[in-house]
Amino acid sequence: QVQLLESGGGLVQAGGSLRLSCAASGRTFSSYAMGWFRQAPGKEREFVARISWNRINIYYADSVKGRFTIARDNAKNTVYLQMNNLKPEDTAVYYCAASTKPAGTYYGASSSTSYDYWGQGTQVTVSS
Repeated sequence: QVQLLESGGGLVQAGGSLRLSCAASGRTFSSYAMGWFRQAPGKEREFVARISWNRINIYYADSVKGRFTIARDNAKNTVYLQMNNLKPEDTAVYYCAASTKPAGTYYGASSSTSYDYWGQGTQVTVSS
């Protein structure tokens, strides 16, 4: 069992930056792949980024590629999402998730069904 707690959300102007953190409980954090998803009002939850346990395999949604960076610190049981050059369309609740399943492909990495545990989410609001 893994418990995930996101933090770092808030209100920022377009062009600004935020760094989200997701702290995980449990001793097996380093064995999980970690992902970030987001859900805007009235829209379905969408994939943002994923990082494998050993940081070798990293995937990004096209909409955030070049602006967002996912990273993890296994010693601190924490995964991060650095978000730069934020846009109003990035406004959403951001969720972190843990996966015991290998992604294999972008489709596997980006599917919410590949993840076993979810956090409660943190709100990110980008004003224009």
